[in-house]
Amino acid sequence: MNENVFLPIILQLAGVVVIIAEIFIPSGGVLAVVSLGLIGYSLFLVFSSMSAEIGFLFLAADIIIIPFLVIAGLKIIAKSPAALRKELSSDQGVTSQDPELINYLGKEGIAITDLRPAGIAKIDGKRVDVVSRGEYLEKDTPVKVYSVTGNQIIVMAS
Repeated sequence: MNENVFLPIILQLAGVVVIIAEIFIPSGGVLAVVSLGLIGYSLFLVFSSMSAEIGFLFLAADIIIIPFLVIAGLKIIAKSPAALRKELSSDQGVTSQDPELINYLGKEGIAITDLRPAGIAKIDGKRVDVVSRGEYLEKDTPVKVYSVTGNQIIVMAS
């Protein structure tokens, strides 16, 4: 066998290696274009210098092997430490809400600014950011804390 047989095989293998690298190295598609060029040139060499039968054999191998490698690579990366699999939950001590906000539930205060629906109210002598239930409340309107959700204190006119 002469070297004309080995060059397309080497190009095919290099294309496959670049596809695998594309899965692990973010390149913005540059590696995918390089891989496409390597495999395309390999197919060109096979079809032009060998025979159509061998060219179709190479093409069939590409159609089977490349999707398999992409799927296998994605499964591998999903199980690797590079994947973000952690879920932040209250069981792990993560809170998205200030624990003291729940103490405002049921308390009354007064709107310091107009609530459109967000604004500021004075509750228990402290200025706090509040949100009405969607209605417009004027400044100096008495308010009552209706709910505490996330970092929002939701008030209604009392």
